[in-house]
Amino acid sequence: MKNKKFISIAKDVINLEINALQKLKKNINNSFCTAVTKIAKCQSKVILCGVGKSGLIASKIAATLASVGTPSFSLVASEASHGDLGMISKKDILVMISYSGNTNELKNIIQYANRNKILLISIVSKKDSILYKASDIKILIPKVIEAGGIVPTASTTSQLALGDALAIAVMNYKKFGKMDFKKLHPSGSLGAQLITVEDIMLVNNKIPFVSEDLKMQDALKILSNKKLGVLIAQNKKKKTTGIITDGQIRRFNEKKLNLNTMKVKDIMTKNPISIDKNQLAAKALSLMNSKKITSLCVYDNKNKFKTIGIIHIHNILQSNIS
Repeated sequence: MKNKKFISIAKDVINLEINALQKLKKNINNSFCTAVTKIAKCQSKVILCGVGKSGLIASKIAATLASVGTPSFSLVASEASHGDLGMISKKDILVMISYSGNTNELKNIIQYANRNKILLISIVSKKDSILYKASDIKILIPKVIEAGGIVPTASTTSQLALGDALAIAVMNYKKFGKMDFKKLHPSGSLGAQLITVEDIMLVNNKIPFVSEDLKMQDALKILSNKKLGVLIAQNKKKKTTGIITDGQIRRFNEKKLNLNTMKVKDIMTKNPISIDKNQLAAKALSLMNSKKITSLCVYDNKNKFKTIGIIHIHNILQSNIS
């Protein structure tokens, strides 16, 4: 019986929060649009501040904004009156989050913002509050019923959802794309998914270039020194004309052919499979798997026949790409 009661409580809490989000959705208006534009055009920092649970939401929104290209941080309201107001400059945007809008810890910050003409955006529920009246841009969150009648739940869910909406809208306004995201998330699974071929390809003297007219006895020495199991053949104009792999050489040896009397162009595979440097490394791995090969020539899209790098399957696996 207790389990059924707990399940019922869980569903009631979730329903309260769903209802709060539905009311919030209907309440989105031009104030939201104005806030998005101002934040996107901010030439300094976006500072978020709240008290208690709203303060935790402020920290999360700041982290989300920062992760999508808008420099942001959260300000601890209780510390602001003890020197942390100095963190706020006149070019910053201050976003204050409070359900009531009358929390004492926010008053000094509000006064400081107004006195220094710092743009103040409020996320608040009460129109008759100090915060609402003092704000330049007012984003009103509908009044909600909290779980248990007292615990900040539906209100903080609304604040969080609104913050996510702001961040994504700002990201869209600034045309912040996958490659921008990759620069700010170099580690972890998301960063690995966005690694490009150019990020991990071998370049310059690490590329095992050989002339297509080179004798194989000399080419084999280069193959051994480069330790990649592959050679990239070029003509006199530095155009990539073919590729030789150690697998090909083994097959020639099995046929008991005299490689020393041959030239690179006699045994190379012409028109090797290649990939653009801007493609995702995951796509390179997929191409290698489908073609049953371990290396790809890399080109710049301006000249498909000039190899600027080589990517080996080991480079991809070492970068935790799958």
